Amino acid sequence: MYLVILSLVVSFAAIGVVYQGVQALQEPIGIQEAAVFEVRKGDTLRSVTQRLEGEGVINSGFWFYWIGRFKEQGRLLKAGEYWLSPEYTAMGLFPVLTSGKTVNYSITFIEGWNIREVLAELDNHPKLERVLNSKDPAEVASQLGMEYPHAEGLIFPDTYFYRKGMSDLDILQQAYRKTMEVLSKEWKQRSSDAIVKSPYEALILASIVERETSVDSEREVISGVFTERLRLKMRLQTDPTVIYGLGEAYQGNITRKHLKQPTPYNTYVIKGLPPTPISMPGEASIKAALNPDITGDLYFVAKGDGTHAFSKTLREHTNAVRAYQLKRRSDYRSSQ
Repeated sequence: MYLVILSLVVSFAAIGVVYQGVQALQEPIGIQEAAVFEVRKGDTLRSVTQRLEGEGVINSGFWFYWIGRFKEQGRLLKAGEYWLSPEYTAMGLFPVLTSGKTVNYSITFIEGWNIREVLAELDNHPKLERVLNSKDPAEVASQLGMEYPHAEGLIFPDTYFYRKGMSDLDILQQAYRKTMEVLSKEWKQRSSDAIVKSPYEALILASIVERETSVDSEREVISGVFTERLRLKMRLQTDPTVIYGLGEAYQGNITRKHLKQPTPYNTYVIKGLPPTPISMPGEASIKAALNPDITGDLYFVAKGDGTHAFSKTLREHTNAVRAYQLKRRSDYRSSQ
């Protein structure tokens, strides 16, 4: 009987101690504004407790550790970064740090960017681990396991979310899959007027349309101009392909010499489409490439307000060039 009573006393005492510890952890944590705390790979309950106390997040590491042990929280910790709010209590940290609901960051690739600009944007995100070891589009394509030999145009322009610990390769693989999904969907819905012979050719044409206009109402018309020129075996003669072919040699001003300079991308020199896309086209430009608006126009020129003047004959086009290019308005801009 004595041992039973003693056992009950000890049990009640233990419960009382645990209750006292729980009460001690009901006070708000010691931060004045939201902060990020990281549970690192390999962290234990003890190491997490020491850092929380060392950073002033909790006041009583003793109670936090032993209550955590009692609740078996150590084995439930999930690595990652977590937002901590000043409203949290120390006890409330346990469900946060074991939830796996880690901090998300975002990265945005803009329609019309090229692969160099994409890779440069990845460098602006230090939370991403670096796996890619080259900026060469062919080597990037190889590392991503693409079915194409060149990565240009295959990274879909969009906003992507990631957690610390994810890599640049993870982001690009998401963006590549998105391109393939959109391209496959639009290819199945293509118009009978489309002249491109494969989804990849559609992507090339879409990348040119993307670089030529940011005006939604013009995309199909510009696609129609290029479609008709291809049908008539006319050279595309589009400046963005010349600029892309010049690479880093282009310093912001295209010249007559540039238009005559042979590169695989100079559509003033080569016939047909360039060998790869020249930019990342968005869904609207991919749709336009596969659904051209055939108006009979064969030429267009920037008007200086972000839109273009379209012409059916060379004479009309020459007049438009005189009106909009040779006598440029003071606030001239080539895009919206």
